[in-house]
Amino acid sequence: MELSDWLVIPEILPLMLSGLKVTVVITFFSVLTGLVIGTIVGLARLSDNRFLCGLTTAYVEIIRGTPLMVQLFLIYYALPEIGIHLPPMIAGWVAYSINSGAYVSEVVRGGIQSIDSGQMEAARSLGMSWWQGMRYVVLPQAFRNIMPPLGNEFIMLLKDSSLMAVIAVPEVMRYANLMVGRKGGYALPIYVTAGLLYLALTLPLSLVVRRAERGLAKGD
Repeated sequence: MELSDWLVIPEILPLMLSGLKVTVVITFFSVLTGLVIGTIVGLARLSDNRFLCGLTTAYVEIIRGTPLMVQLFLIYYALPEIGIHLPPMIAGWVAYSINSGAYVSEVVRGGIQSIDSGQMEAARSLGMSWWQGMRYVVLPQAFRNIMPPLGNEFIMLLKDSSLMAVIAVPEVMRYANLMVGRKGGYALPIYVTAGLLYLALTLPLSLVVRRAERGLAKGD
């Protein structure tokens, strides 16, 4: 390893930055979709409908109990066997959304359960249905509590997005692997650059999440 090997960084950086954009976009939309899925699943798990509660509980346990890479492989490599073909980026988005939804559902469920039951009772006494009380009274308060955990979920998914390289999604690690193979070396500077790019995203986000947590703690 020579000092001159690090001069490869300016050459690979534009490509790595383009991969970083893909990483951020897929992660953002995965968390957004995961929030929708997680909210629906979280509410379903709190419902009195046994079938619905059991079905969503099974979904959460299966997704949380299996590796994300297995889920990626099932969606990208196994679905074509039953006639469903997805491009790499769409497959990555679907897999990460489903995965994120399971984790977000637990965050949402915990956030709802943290709200005093008297809030729902007050809503029902005003003539609201269970869903109306949840929508207009409980959920707005719950989302205030779940924002920091959602930030942590975004950070975790951002780091886990490196797994998408295995299905040829053009993100940071995909380009890093290609550059190492193409140049026949330079693994240290290339992978260090990839790590620093992830750190440049996750570190500020972590600081924002911690500040939000402190702000909520003071508010309480």
